Amino acid sequence: MIKLTFCLIRAPHLSREAFQHYWFNTHGPLVASVAEDLQIRRYVQAHSLPADVNTEVRAARAAPAEYDGVAELWFDSLEAVAANAQRPEARAAGALLLEDERRFIDLSKSPLWWSEDRTIVG
Repeated sequence: MIKLTFCLIRAPHLSREAFQHYWFNTHGPLVASVAEDLQIRRYVQAHSLPADVNTEVRAARAAPAEYDGVAELWFDSLEAVAANAQRPEARAAGALLLEDERRFIDLSKSPLWWSEDRTIVG
């Protein structure tokens, strides 16, 4: 299994609450509706808590501002993801999700990357 991790910064016109509400109640169901087309095996949203909850831990590490959330999507392999490019239903599903992401995510400030989990504890 491989994972796509997407660290989300909300679009400037949205509050954290509005961003997280849209992400959970609109985008989440949209992802679920196309998961089979994109061969997504698991999708998790990690919603950040209010900024003041993170102040002490960030200060202790001189850390940058937190993300508004993190999305994690699991797939069978990079080859399976690459195969999606050949499937019209997967291309359409990907375009649909990107169109929706532009409504609530500042894509230019939201890094994403592919990884492979290596469990240390648990």
